[in-house]
Amino acid sequence: MGIGASIFLIALGAIFAFAVEADLGWLNLAVVGWVLMLAGVAGLLTTLYFWNSRRRPGATVREERVVADPVVADRVVPVQDDRVVQEYREVRRPGHRPV
Repeated sequence: MGIGASIFLIALGAIFAFAVEADLGWLNLAVVGWVLMLAGVAGLLTTLYFWNSRRRPGATVREERVVADPVVADRVVPVQDDRVVQEYREVRRPGHRPV
């Protein structure tokens, strides 16, 4: 049961317990309302417990931001015998087709 269903059961139980005054004879709506509210609270607590158990201290999510593309940022100009030698680099990414 999720959070939405639990809140729905709590609200429906509160309506039956406090707002509806009907005499069905064989069914006490106030008791039905209290049972629905307790079931909603139990479902809500169970859902929250399982949500918290997924987030363990050792299983943290790490986020890294790339400031610059290292291939473009590292421009290497090789020098041989006091001459600048031009270098051609081609970076191919998976799934990329040349135009």
